[in-house]
Amino acid sequence: MQITAIEAIPYRIPYVKPLKFASGQVTHADHVLVRVQTAGGLVGYADAPPRPFTYGETQAGIVAVIDGVFAPALVGLDAGEREIAKQRMHRTVGNPAAKSAIDMAVWDVLGQAWGVSVSRALGGFTDRMRVCHMLGFDEPAAMAREAREITDRYGISTFKVKVGRRPVELDVEVVRALRKTLGDKAELYMDGNRGWTASEAQYALDLLSDTGLTLAEELCPADDVLGRRRLVANCRMPFVGDESVTTPAEVTRELLGGSATAISIKTARSGFTSSQEILHLATGLGVEVVMGNQIDGQLGTACTLAFGAAHEATSARAGELSNFLDMADDLLTEPLRIVDGELAVPAGTGLGVSVDPDKLAHYRLA
Repeated sequence: MQITAIEAIPYRIPYVKPLKFASGQVTHADHVLVRVQTAGGLVGYADAPPRPFTYGETQAGIVAVIDGVFAPALVGLDAGEREIAKQRMHRTVGNPAAKSAIDMAVWDVLGQAWGVSVSRALGGFTDRMRVCHMLGFDEPAAMAREAREITDRYGISTFKVKVGRRPVELDVEVVRALRKTLGDKAELYMDGNRGWTASEAQYALDLLSDTGLTLAEELCPADDVLGRRRLVANCRMPFVGDESVTTPAEVTRELLGGSATAISIKTARSGFTSSQEILHLATGLGVEVVMGNQIDGQLGTACTLAFGAAHEATSARAGELSNFLDMADDLLTEPLRIVDGELAVPAGTGLGVSVDPDKLAHYRLA
């Protein structure tokens, strides 16, 4: 299973409905498809979504670092030498999406070679996950209407609500509109993408104390050290670290420092290998985890699903697995389908999905 080539293919697919949130907005999936080829003819795929407003990576930067740094360092290795691959990529600072896509594409190859799904190879706890849908900024009535449509069409009953706008009362009104529309049985939690100050976030939590929110995620910047610690100490629900916990070291810092009490795991930024390290660290310290979404397409969602279904802790909550619904098209030959609020792990070896060459040719960039 010697690695013979690692390709970084940029492509662009528009979103039917742009996703807006406190730290930016996404109108197109300007992603990078990563393809790992081996001497035995096996090919693995994964997706690298650039998020310059969060991690500093751009589409061109991901292509450049894979072509110029990671591919030369990894071609010639056996696909099973994952620790060596990780060590060689770790020499380069940052670039989480590029590193993660290579890691996951290699796991795709390994699953095919072993004749099992990646999800089973990682742990095999279950074969499906409940789905959470992420709601971007809009007027309260529009967000409530979207949530109702998603529930009626896909059976989804868990929603992550983007907040962090000013005045705070606008997002408070959104949450109240959602609760009124969806009723008490729906699960709602909010994500501020660091948009509020610690005091604004505390004010919002106080105003929403009667709405039954289950999680609060990154309501204020992590570098407001004292303000954030005070906020988390007073938060009655789990406070989820997301952008602040991209590595095991950051997870340790935030949890032991009192700046988070739960962790979002995103395979798009920590792959499968580092995501397992983060998961084991979190469960060892007794904190909850949630499978997050990097505004993924279906390939990225398949990776999140594979990891989330593989472990008891990551499958306990609904995973953020549905934002590909807002894309105009996708690259997979067989689309993922949400049925009764759940996504099933695709059957087959590796990730269980394949890329349509015609669609890739249509959407790829020069």
